[in-house]
Amino acid sequence: MASGAPRIFVSHLAGVPVFDPVGDQVGRVSDLVAMLRVGRRPPRLLGMVVEVLSRRRVFVPMTRITGVASGQVITTGVVNMRRFDKRPTERLVLGELLDRRVRLVGPGGEEGEEVTVLDVAIQQLPARRDWQIDRVFVRRGKGGALRRKGETLTVEWSEVTGFSLEEHGQGAENLIATFERLRPADVANALHHLSPKRRAEVAAALDDDRLADVLEELPEDDQVEILGKLKEERAADVLEAMDPDDAADLLSELPEEDKERLLTLMRPDDAADVRRLMAYEERTAGGLMTTEPIVLRPDATVADALARVRQQDLSPALAAQVYVCRPPDETPTGKYLGTVHFQRLLRDPPFTLVSSLVESDLPPLGPDTPLPAVTSYLAAYNMVAAPVVDESGSLLGAVTVDDVLDHLLPEDWRETEFHEEGSGHGR
Repeated sequence: MASGAPRIFVSHLAGVPVFDPVGDQVGRVSDLVAMLRVGRRPPRLLGMVVEVLSRRRVFVPMTRITGVASGQVITTGVVNMRRFDKRPTERLVLGELLDRRVRLVGPGGEEGEEVTVLDVAIQQLPARRDWQIDRVFVRRGKGGALRRKGETLTVEWSEVTGFSLEEHGQGAENLIATFERLRPADVANALHHLSPKRRAEVAAALDDDRLADVLEELPEDDQVEILGKLKEERAADVLEAMDPDDAADLLSELPEEDKERLLTLMRPDDAADVRRLMAYEERTAGGLMTTEPIVLRPDATVADALARVRQQDLSPALAAQVYVCRPPDETPTGKYLGTVHFQRLLRDPPFTLVSSLVESDLPPLGPDTPLPAVTSYLAAYNMVAAPVVDESGSLLGAVTVDDVLDHLLPEDWRETEFHEEGSGHGR
């Protein structure tokens, strides 16, 4: 844990105002949402329940929160206004963890005396956006939280028992806690081999971002089955969290009526990206591309580019290069000027303008370029991603090598137990 990371007791956050980046109040903190984990591992903090000005309680993920202090919370300003609905694996920190009776754990792991939980502390992990509950403030004695007598002390999460999930059992919570340690592709493989009923239970308990990552790794039949068992508003949230090209592929497998209904429930910007991708043939550059590559203006610097490349949510293929375009920055952009590879960014001073580094001699792909030609392009130029540009010169997106491989491999490749072939040694 980074020494400079602040530790905040959650009781100090109850009722504090939540602001957007320009200082307008969004609402007030009503509670915090955590996910318990197997054994005595500190719980992961998923987000906050915020009571907005209409008195509706909504969920704000920790990834949308840029500042947390005892007196205020700052968000990115992007808040989903759908009513908060707690899921089976989630715990309300103020509502469910405080005032509980738990036991201290002795030096040898044996259970000790019973204590009352008065508060818990959260802290951000170093170099990450994740937060976790790492300390517990307890009172000794048999009285409840209002009892004045008894010694109080602060202990590590691992020094108490009575919170964490059991290591055995068949509940979805145990599976989710176990899956948390796995890569999305490995979770998808495990889900594929569960019964449909069990698969639906686990999918319902995963948070939106995690389920989106896992859906992208599942065979199409499983994707359609899982999406069909979610409530429509939740299904739209998950589709928004997916890469636009994967969401478009999944929606294309649904009946027209279901597809339109889900697109209507999605945020307009996300739905527009997906509709644009669905207009292209599947096995073309336009059908394969993602609409969210790293786009920079000509006056951006190498430092700006490297900051964008460092974003945690980017795949290695998308982080391999940036695309320099005139405004607007969102695809379809203004005129596409060229590409700058990550290695070139590392070789030049931070203040260098990316416009002076662009490689403009490589012809971009057109959206109707067929899959074999896309494959040959990537192989010929030793690239892991390629720009897709329309006739007017606007950047539409980028095709990455992982999407190309996905369409070149046999349809059932995701169901192959590749770990048995010895590839598991690379993990």
